[in-house]
Amino acid sequence: MSEFTIIVPVYNEEENLVRLQKKLIDFFKISLIESQVLFIDDGSTDSSKKLIKHICQKDSRFKAIYLSKNYGLSTALKAGFDNVQTKYTGYIDADLQTSPLDFNLLLKYRSNYDLIIGRRQKRNDTYIKKISSKIANSVRIFFTKDGISDTGCPLKVIRTSYAQRIPMFKGMHRFLPAMVLLEKGKVKEIEIQHYARVAGKSKFGLHNRFWGPLSDCFAYLWMKRKYIHYEINNEEIDHSSSE
Repeated sequence: MSEFTIIVPVYNEEENLVRLQKKLIDFFKISLIESQVLFIDDGSTDSSKKLIKHICQKDSRFKAIYLSKNYGLSTALKAGFDNVQTKYTGYIDADLQTSPLDFNLLLKYRSNYDLIIGRRQKRNDTYIKKISSKIANSVRIFFTKDGISDTGCPLKVIRTSYAQRIPMFKGMHRFLPAMVLLEKGKVKEIEIQHYARVAGKSKFGLHNRFWGPLSDCFAYLWMKRKYIHYEINNEEIDHSSSE
């Protein structure tokens, strides 16, 4: 029985899906725990949906949810979180700029941490992508104090119980470490490999890599101020009357 479900949001990634399937099967062979995959087709307009259906028909370890239109990454992740039934949930992008094999680096810490997130070393991206992400991460850290240097890294493992109870809104995928910390969870960052995109097109530009996260920081601060925490004291109360 599977303990680990890997969520893969997909939006127009037809050129990467066959290669991704092979890489995920390679991971299944060495995974530290029994694993499966849940594709979230986020309203793709190319052949992605057809390819996903074919993959799922051939291998029962692959399942899929098909959203009615393109809602964006945060919504796709929430749809995945809401439907995962295993103890642990993973997340990887379909572009294979991170390797499924590196999930084992994160899974080693699953017993002691509630979210384990990759940190891309020797990042293989354009200068514009790297500098905009660096600035965005610096701004986010200033607001959240979460201590995570690369929250945009698309390789994560989260305890499903945390994934399913943190509030999600558009842009909140960048704040998973901060939200887990708000829930009194433990977060760890691990160095992983990073590769250049070899097929398909990036879905993020300067606007949604910098200006979007900046405005989301204010939404996070509002939520942090309003966040509800409570503890229950179940100690037995002595109702006996004193003499």
